[in-house]
Amino acid sequence: MPALATGSGSDTGLYELLAALPAQLQPHVDSQEDLTFLWDMFGAKSLHSLVKIHEKLHYYEKQNPMPILHGAAALADDLAEELQNKPLNGEIRELLRLLSKPNVKALLSVHDTVAQKSYDPVLPPMPDDIDDEEDSVKIIRLVKNREPLGATIKKDEQTGAIVVARIMRGGAADRSGLIHVGDELREVNGIPVEDKKPEEIIQILAQSQGAITFKIIPSIKEETPSKEGKMFIKALFDYDPNEDKAIPCKEAGLAFKKGDILQIMSQDDATWWQAKREGDANPRAGLIPSKHFQERRLALRRPEVLVQPLNVSNRKSFGFRRSFRLSRKDKKTNKSMYECKKSDQYDTADVPTYEEVTPYRRQTHEKYRLVVLVGPVGVGLNELKRKLLISDTQHYGVTVPHTTRPRRSQESDGVEYIFISKHLFETDVQNNKFIEYGEYKNNYYGTSIDSVRSVLAKNKVCLLDVQPHTVKHLRTLEFKPYVIFIKPPSIERLRETRKNAKIISSRDDQGAAKPFTEEDFQEMIKSAQIMESQYGHLFDKIIVNDDLTVAFNELKTTFDKLETDTHWVPVSWLHS
Repeated sequence: MPALATGSGSDTGLYELLAALPAQLQPHVDSQEDLTFLWDMFGAKSLHSLVKIHEKLHYYEKQNPMPILHGAAALADDLAEELQNKPLNGEIRELLRLLSKPNVKALLSVHDTVAQKSYDPVLPPMPDDIDDEEDSVKIIRLVKNREPLGATIKKDEQTGAIVVARIMRGGAADRSGLIHVGDELREVNGIPVEDKKPEEIIQILAQSQGAITFKIIPSIKEETPSKEGKMFIKALFDYDPNEDKAIPCKEAGLAFKKGDILQIMSQDDATWWQAKREGDANPRAGLIPSKHFQERRLALRRPEVLVQPLNVSNRKSFGFRRSFRLSRKDKKTNKSMYECKKSDQYDTADVPTYEEVTPYRRQTHEKYRLVVLVGPVGVGLNELKRKLLISDTQHYGVTVPHTTRPRRSQESDGVEYIFISKHLFETDVQNNKFIEYGEYKNNYYGTSIDSVRSVLAKNKVCLLDVQPHTVKHLRTLEFKPYVIFIKPPSIERLRETRKNAKIISSRDDQGAAKPFTEEDFQEMIKSAQIMESQYGHLFDKIIVNDDLTVAFNELKTTFDKLETDTHWVPVSWLHS
């Protein structure tokens, strides 16, 4: 009998073998009827087609294929929803019609089912009548490339056995479907592990490449299958697992920066969640501290005396309306500033950990998002705001503050200020109508919530300049604020760029414009550091005002993207 052809021409060799088989078997066949049967069977087109399919599948399997998408159906639905909001041309209508067809939807659904299913061999369940004294050993062989195995191990305190503590979602162990939480590890590549510490075993695994053989005693406990998470969170702090003494396995940790968007893959462990960065192509999840655990840790680290809300000196750049922020001198004699309605919702913001978020893009019929500008006195915030207003007076607007001081002859009510009585002002304070307010020289000054609504109602972008601790009270479904922190450059750069600038200071009674002093620069840097340290988790964007023109262009680009791009916002804003 001829040998089976191999190599790139294996398809042709197999067909030749099938065609030659009847002739090779002819001397051994007694009747013509049997010979005719053989010719008909081995020459059938259906058999040749099956052989071809077999060869193709065998070749495809050797390529170790991985699905590009696991959720094509959901992606198609999102695309259709996106297209509905676009101007409908012929091509878009045709695509929408195709996406709505039942057979296309069914095809995408089948694709997702196949993509999410594991086709690796799965051992049958262990029999119920297993002898407790008998260890049922399972030999597992996994191919590990440069990626971690995606599992953590621990020593059982009672038995001393090395067991699998958790399986990282999307990792090599998870994808294999062969290793489970609670499995007892006996050997790795033939090396017994009973007398080894978990750290030593991790080192063996880290040094192993290619195929790794495990000898395992399967756990009898059944695992509860959990689906891939669709919860997204915004990190409100920086995290490095290598600096976390509490993490069970540093190698399995996921490092992230403040502002990163993370997708939660598993919350099975109350202390350590599994997450991956949103949009990351790597399917393997990493360990991060859970919200409850991190809040508890941060709360224990907080000093007993809390830092009071930041008040900075009443010094504004020359040529603009005097601010109603209090100076250091004023603080000694005047009432507390910025009284706002308290809410339990904001108490956890004092211990910033994570915030659940969802994608959001402003629709054409919606009001613009409130833009909140925050920064230390003298940083140039007012100049940037002025340049924005001048660039498009029809698009940008600012609030008109309230005051109880008498109107001057050149002033108009509702232009420079809204002039009201002291009694009415105090009534509005009691009714929580002010975002922030203060008292200066026996007169009240404040920014009301209604003044913000008035600007937004004119279909304008409202530019609001407030103290940073006020921001958390504005973070509501109504305003959806986008917070921009204007940050000063280095003190050397301040000395260079502000040497000819002047500011109005309330440290003297005249409030005259004077050049910046070294004390002004020091205070600006210090104030910025305190703002960023205490309230940085509330900032959506940080712009360093090194050069006014460059900072303005960056600010303008940010505004343009804010109105057209998709941004991550607190989930409470859209599901209230």
